[in-house]
Formats: sequence, structure tokens, C-alpha cells
Amino acid sequence: MSTIPADYKYSSEHEWVSPAVDGVVTLGISDFAQSELGDVVYVDLPEVGNTCAAGDSIAAVESVKAASEVYTPVSGEIVEVNEALDAEPGTVNSDACGEGWICKIKLSDPSELDGLMDAAAYEEFCK
Repeated sequence: MSTIPADYKYSSEHEWVSPAVDGVVTLGISDFAQSELGDVVYVDLPEVGNTCAAGDSIAAVESVKAASEVYTPVSGEIVEVNEALDAEPGTVNSDACGEGWICKIKLSDPSELDGLMDAAAYEEFCK
């Protein structure tokens, strides 16, 4: 089974959200999602300062076999993007739940985290 950090929350679209620190979460695609996509060759990052609502498409991940939208499961303002992915998009494959993060979002509604799956529920969802 893929890596599923226990303290993250997960969406049905295979995005993960880290625990909030000072109201900011980190967002990325799950290890399961990157394995389904195959070798990632490009990540279209969102713009810092943009606001997003839960369910919005905020980025795209392109692989040798497919392109996939990244949907945010939380609302807020994008406060940082992982610019290292411009040079090394394959980091999404090698460390999807760590160094392969996509952006950081300052939450406008922290209660949205309650509607996401915990690690056990996400693992079951992926079966």
C-alpha cells in the first residue's frame, strides 16, 4: 500500500492536507494519486495571493500518460507554492506526501478540515 501519513486529511480527489500550523495547511496529491499518474513531468502551480474555495481546481500535474487537475478541499489564500517543482517535478513521484507538496493555503474556514477523510478512511477508500 502507498504511503498515507496518519496525521494528514484526505479528499476523494486524492489530495492531502497537512495539519494546520498558525492557520496554514500544506496541500499535495497523495502517493496513491502519483502512482496512478506515472512519471510526473510538469506541475502547473497556482499563484501566490490567489484565493480559492473548496472544490476549486488550483493546479495541474502532468505525467507521461495523463494530466490531472488538483482540487483544493479547503478554502483560503495561497500563501506559498513549491517552486522546486519547476526544476524537479518528479519530486511528486519520489516524495508525494513530503517534498512533493504543491502549495500552502491560509485557511478561511478551518471547519472544512472536519469533512475530509482521516488516514484509515482514505486507505479504505483507495482499495
